[in-house]
Amino acid sequence: SRHSTILLLILAQWLLLLSVSCTGDARGQAAVSIVIPPPPKPKPSPWQPLADGYARFFEQSMRLSGAPGAAVAIVKDSQIVLLRGFGVRAGGSQDSVDIHTIFRLGSLSKGFAGVLAGVLVADSVLSWDEPVRKRYPEFKLNDPKQAERVQLRHLLSHTTGLPYHAFTNLIEQDYPLEKIAGEYFPKARLFGREGEFYAYQNAAFSVAGEMMQRATGIAYPELLRRKIFEPAGMKDASCDHASMANAPNHALPNAWTGYNWRAEELSGGYYANAAPAGGVNASAADMGQWLRVLLGFEPSIITDAMLDQVFQPMIKTDKERRIFPNWIARDGAAYAMGWRVLTLPQGGELMYHSGYVNGFRSEIALSRGDGVGICVLFNANSDLARQCIPEFFRQWEQFKATRL
Repeated sequence: SRHSTILLLILAQWLLLLSVSCTGDARGQAAVSIVIPPPPKPKPSPWQPLADGYARFFEQSMRLSGAPGAAVAIVKDSQIVLLRGFGVRAGGSQDSVDIHTIFRLGSLSKGFAGVLAGVLVADSVLSWDEPVRKRYPEFKLNDPKQAERVQLRHLLSHTTGLPYHAFTNLIEQDYPLEKIAGEYFPKARLFGREGEFYAYQNAAFSVAGEMMQRATGIAYPELLRRKIFEPAGMKDASCDHASMANAPNHALPNAWTGYNWRAEELSGGYYANAAPAGGVNASAADMGQWLRVLLGFEPSIITDAMLDQVFQPMIKTDKERRIFPNWIARDGAAYAMGWRVLTLPQGGELMYHSGYVNGFRSEIALSRGDGVGICVLFNANSDLARQCIPEFFRQWEQFKATRL
């Protein structure tokens, strides 16, 4: 009949819709298909033009300098906006530097020591005014009374009164630190009272690591791993020779022969007797995470309030060799706890340090006020190391003026 035909048509249409919208599972039951729309495209980072501009400068400068390899990390606020390797891991090789290639940091290690000390101060394990001899009675000076007065803060700010680079030569000859501190420091003339005379150190600075070890009962490299590397997500970082040498993706130091860069062997210097002064190894990926810590975005590791203490200038360094003479005024530099503090020409402060060890060169700088920082690692003592920090902050100021 006519009604039966209409009912059959309606049933056929319903069955057709059911076959399109439903599928059968293993038990013969219908499961409704859900159409999931594609995720929205991520918005481009507002800092990408800054990162791209600096990458172009750096790539061109690497070609002009002929330096074998380098890696760059740039952070703005909590975001890593540039992470990139350049060149090769060793002169003459075809192995490219990538973001996980490990470099020696040299004196950038001092910044880790300052922050680690701050972590232990925050935990009430140490205090800035802790007498050195309380934890490390081996420490002696030409004036026994001054030796009794020297505190943790004086070690970390290079203000013990010892002369410039006192017995760094013995550090590089692998003398035990205990022997240097107990037998050789007393032979050196003191050039000023503690806290009042600045002279850059490696041996005396490293005594701070001995204080940390004895206060916690944990070896300094392990302390770094537990308190900083692991919680910060610094997966390539270490503070010993074996970890660096055995890592499959490590850079080699390079020396200039007069016509090319020649790869050399990794040295074991500074690891055993001066790790706080020059023993940290890390990749660009690690240093991106480290910059986030330093800019205050990892408060579970160290708070902004404690970073204020670590970065508090302790003493002017205007009598030292000039830092960036065409950029930073001679009286615009000071030293804090393992960090230099530089006053910019346009105002504001940079936390800064450079490093050199075993043919590796490194640079780090950050503006806490602007929430921006950069680290550059080289596997050779390239002239570009002197340009890379000032150029970045020139580009940053231009970026702020035109885009912010």
